[in-house]
Amino acid sequence: MLITIYRFEYYHHNKKISPMKKKLLLLGFVCFLGTTVFAQSQQSMLYSKDAKQAKNKKLVYDFWRSVLEGGHLELAPQYMTETYIQHNPNVPTGRQGFLDFFSKFAKARPIVDTIQSPLIAIVAEGDRVVLSFKAVHPDPKNPGKTYTTTSFEMLRIENGKVAEHWDSALKE
Repeated sequence: MLITIYRFEYYHHNKKISPMKKKLLLLGFVCFLGTTVFAQSQQSMLYSKDAKQAKNKKLVYDFWRSVLEGGHLELAPQYMTETYIQHNPNVPTGRQGFLDFFSKFAKARPIVDTIQSPLIAIVAEGDRVVLSFKAVHPDPKNPGKTYTTTSFEMLRIENGKVAEHWDSALKE
C-alpha cells in the first residue's frame, strides 16, 4: 500500500504519466484500500470516538444478531420501543406488528458473536445507525448468473432503543 501511495505521488508530481493513467492508478489504490477496509473485523466497525455513537452502533449490532438473525423475538422489548416505526412496506409498524410478522418464520437459535450476513460497514450519525451488507442477486439479463451490490438498513435510536427502521424493500 505504501509503495502504491509513493508511486502515485512520485508520478503525479513528476508528471511522467498521462492524466488518464493517473486516474487509473488512483482508482487501483482506492480499490486496494477498499478491500483492506472491507476485511476489517466487525468489532472494529463498532468503534467510534464518540461514546454515544459507539453505544448506538453496539445496540443495533446486538439487536441484529439477537433478534433478527438469532430469532429471539422474546428479546425485542429489550431493543425496540413499543411505538417502533417501520418503513418497510411488507412489515407492520409498531413492536407488536414486527413481532407478529417475524413470528411466522423466525426460529430461535444460538446467538453468535458476529452478524452472519456479509456486513460491510456500520456507520452512525446523530441518532441513526446504518448497516450495509453485500447482496448477491440473480442477474435478470443473464439467467443462471448473479451480480453483487450493496443493501442498506437504517435504524433510528431513541432513549437507548430502536425506534424506527428504513430499508429499500419493495412491496411484495
